[in-house]
Amino acid sequence: MGLFSKKIDQQIASYQRELIETHYREVDNMYRQMRGWRHDYRNHIQTMKAYAATGDWEAIRRYLDLLDEDLTTVDTVIKTGNPMTDAILNSKISLAKAKGIQVVADAHIPVKLKSSEIDLCCIIGNLFDNAIEASMQLPEEQRLIRVYMDMKNTQLYISFTNFTAGKKLHKEGKLFRSTKGDGHGFGLVRIDAIVERLEGYISRNSEDGAFTTEILLPQT
Repeated sequence: MGLFSKKIDQQIASYQRELIETHYREVDNMYRQMRGWRHDYRNHIQTMKAYAATGDWEAIRRYLDLLDEDLTTVDTVIKTGNPMTDAILNSKISLAKAKGIQVVADAHIPVKLKSSEIDLCCIIGNLFDNAIEASMQLPEEQRLIRVYMDMKNTQLYISFTNFTAGKKLHKEGKLFRSTKGDGHGFGLVRIDAIVERLEGYISRNSEDGAFTTEILLPQT
């Protein structure tokens, strides 16, 4: 029993270290983006000042139109209605995009949930990490993660789909085999444990070319 408990403690410690390292990379990436935007902002101001100095108002209007279009293109902020979910989704989307992975997300969540926000973030974080890992096995032009979250009557519905390297994943018991090692497998177990504790439902489906996880969490 002592050896088993020690192994579990080691798995938890490894999992926590991985979460901290992942969080650091996400925050660092967001800071890099912010510094880039600040640098670009200064350049834009200088360009428009140069146009203003010559009285070229038409050039300023064209430049503003281009900036408006560019802002619309890069604005990937997801607003679900739930602040903590917004934070985890946006940090993961930022990390995915930094790795050349396209993310299509449609998420709507009530501000107040019966489910703990910590539990929800653990589920979302692990699902995203798994999808990012699988996507990195593909050429950049094929990397895509689809996220959908919404209420279905009194249940919160969560769906994650990512494309895989064309092979159907092998299922062992309730779980699909992970290629990342014990820490990654422990993340999958964590998802299942949380869903079971919340008396929810989880389904994983691996078809050629895609892997989908669907979760229902009661909110009454």
